[in-house]
Amino acid sequence: MDIGVISLIASIVAMLAAFYAVLVANENKRKPVKSETSSETRPLQLQAYERLVMIAERIGLPNIVSRANQQFAGSMGEMRTLLLESIKQEYDYNATQQIYVSPVAWEAIRNLKEQNMLIINQIASTMPADASGYDLNRKLMEFAMNDKKGAMHSIVLEALNYEAKKIMK
Repeated sequence: MDIGVISLIASIVAMLAAFYAVLVANENKRKPVKSETSSETRPLQLQAYERLVMIAERIGLPNIVSRANQQFAGSMGEMRTLLLESIKQEYDYNATQQIYVSPVAWEAIRNLKEQNMLIINQIASTMPADASGYDLNRKLMEFAMNDKKGAMHSIVLEALNYEAKKIMK
């Protein structure tokens, strides 16, 4: 065989190998690549759902009122401020968890926060200006026990549990 023929065959083989490499590279680009495996993100997601369950429990009306009642016995206005600030702090402290959970789960927490703050403000606005913090807490507990909106944290907890169980499957 002539050197020219051998170099021609070698060139053709090299060209075919390069063509094959380009095809394989393009095929890999078309396949969806997981940015992270589910085994890597699953613990973070479950931990975030645990945090959301904790915040839902902590900002639920019965729990926040009971914690505030033990800390403070001032005027109704001061108690209202304490309750609202406690809810805001819990929410703000856990805001980073929204990147690990579904938008629906985070929206449920945000709605719970907004609803409970609205309830506190509405009940406080119906009370006499000289009412005590204890009086406000008593009215809030009555509302939580007698009105479906007062138990919204239970509904949020059920939704969070459902979503976390989907991740565990």
